[in-house]
Amino acid sequence: MSEPAALIPPHPSPGPGPVFAALDLGTNNCRMLVAAPVASGFRVLDSFNRIVRLGEGLHDTGRLSPPAMDRTIAALGLCAARLSRRKLRGVRAIATEACRRAANGREFLARARRETGLAIDVISSREEAELALESCAPLIAQEDRRVLLFDIGGGSTEFAWVRLGPDGKPELAGAHSVPVGVVTLAERFGDFGFTEPGFEAMVADTAARLARFEATHCIAHEIRQGGVRLLGTSGTVTTLAGVALGLPRYRRPLVDGVVLTREAATIALATLRAIGRDGLERHACVGPGRAELLLPGCAIFTAILRHWPAPALVVADRGLREGMLLRMMRADRTRPAHPRTRPHGSCG
Repeated sequence: MSEPAALIPPHPSPGPGPVFAALDLGTNNCRMLVAAPVASGFRVLDSFNRIVRLGEGLHDTGRLSPPAMDRTIAALGLCAARLSRRKLRGVRAIATEACRRAANGREFLARARRETGLAIDVISSREEAELALESCAPLIAQEDRRVLLFDIGGGSTEFAWVRLGPDGKPELAGAHSVPVGVVTLAERFGDFGFTEPGFEAMVADTAARLARFEATHCIAHEIRQGGVRLLGTSGTVTTLAGVALGLPRYRRPLVDGVVLTREAATIALATLRAIGRDGLERHACVGPGRAELLLPGCAIFTAILRHWPAPALVVADRGLREGMLLRMMRADRTRPAHPRTRPHGSCG
């Protein structure tokens, strides 16, 4: 497998050189990375991750609720304050499924800009898949013919069907968005999702939504031909990897890029399902803040594994923020002359 792009641990002093920031506002989390490019990738200078539950209640009402918007504005304010202390060469902030789906999504983002100065773009599901591929491309092995990349989010699950071109570079052959994520399933199924029938109902609900993508690309046939690998990026997948590796606590350097066999992933799934809600809350790789969302994520992963039983899974602890950073840094390197730096690039 090729060496992953370096995501060097946080360092307080960036030294000389440009600094970039990327913010990803999802259905469940608000995440930000600030980084400076280095030869092998980038060095993380600051990071932020807060559960905001922006999409709470969205499935029932079709709107973002006032408490969810207030929580999210507070988190965005903290991000804006951190960014205001730096001189940024470039910054991008994006929003995904919750703001795409909500009737008042645009109204909320206008409020966010007024109150925090952050200009947040709503991106399409295809761009979501493209950004995930951008960040995960270094984890694709040269011997792989095809890769099915998936990202289990809070409000949706994104798929990218990837082929390796003649030059060995990954190319996006198809993208698909399923409007099912850990938050939407948790809200729809509630406590029933912790029962055996409830879990299977979540799996069946997800599996039914995969048929169209399968019919278009014949992924199962390609898997039977060999040379196809699954590549998963989400909290669900990284948690499964931590359990499969027997980690006493989650450690990103041991998880990002690890390859799990289908058997190892299946055993980790069974382990998490067996310990129940209380066990999930006590588990060092899960915790009380994520316990109610993990089994819905496991149900989505189970549907993927049953539908497309590839022999191995590559686990990625990286996603949209890393993809945005890599794009900005590549564009900056090819720009003939740098524009004047400004202290808060997200207000443009």
